[in-house]
Amino acid sequence: MSKIITEITPLSDQDCFYLVDRFKAGFDFPIHRHGDVELNFVSNCRGCQRIVGDSIETLDYYDLVVIGPGLEHGWIQNGVEQDGRMREITIQWSKNSFEDVSLSKNQFMPIREFFARVRNGVAFGQSFIESLIPKLDALVAPQPGFIRYLRLLEILYLMSVSDDWRSLSTTSFANVADTGNSRRIKKIKAYIGKNFAGPLRLDDLAALVSMTPSAFSRFFKSQTNQTLSDYIIDVRLGHAIRHLVDTNMTSAEICYLCGFNNISNFNRLFRKRKGCTPMEFREKYIKTKIII
Repeated sequence: MSKIITEITPLSDQDCFYLVDRFKAGFDFPIHRHGDVELNFVSNCRGCQRIVGDSIETLDYYDLVVIGPGLEHGWIQNGVEQDGRMREITIQWSKNSFEDVSLSKNQFMPIREFFARVRNGVAFGQSFIESLIPKLDALVAPQPGFIRYLRLLEILYLMSVSDDWRSLSTTSFANVADTGNSRRIKKIKAYIGKNFAGPLRLDDLAALVSMTPSAFSRFFKSQTNQTLSDYIIDVRLGHAIRHLVDTNMTSAEICYLCGFNNISNFNRLFRKRKGCTPMEFREKYIKTKIII
């Protein structure tokens, strides 16, 4: 059996955050998780792969992600040999580090909302990363800790107001609660989360919130930027991938356990969303997990 390790981060109770700036020849640390939030910047990583939750992406020259507490993550060399050493800046902080100081205040609302998004992991585009590199360089330069704290707040703010980002792991895999503002959407998502393994019909879901099916479909899309069917597929795939990485169940067993009506449809949807088959996805995880 393989197991995802839980890392004990170097973050001290007396510090607001932990920071390391290093150069390395490649990625060699297995998939892991920890209880702290992590910002990770890497340069010269084109062709390598990153795993965050149930997301696997091939990287460009730069990579910048922020990962919520408890979410599995790791980087894979993927057979790539860099023509020079990679640079990696890692910043870790407790999920409660900023709450007592500032997050409850109105001026910090963008950062507060950003922290809610990173529970699923957030990645940024190349243009934004390039614009942020001078800020990262200024952060790691020798200076008093208080100045570093202010520079980190500025970086967090810039990330929180950027529109050049995307969410990584599905909510069902990351096992995080929905933070949407709509009471009806929360009710529907909670129902889907409990009943994803069975049939989910538009008429039944619309009736739960006293709406007609057509009105409910438009409302759901306007509130979530997803169609209802796409959201249900994401939920089911998130649970399926959790079984892939945590159990030895077969692909067929997982398919029916997670609400897919046949194995060919499951494989087709999986490849469309993840770019690989379920077994290929499991293999990538196994290669970077600790064997016990």
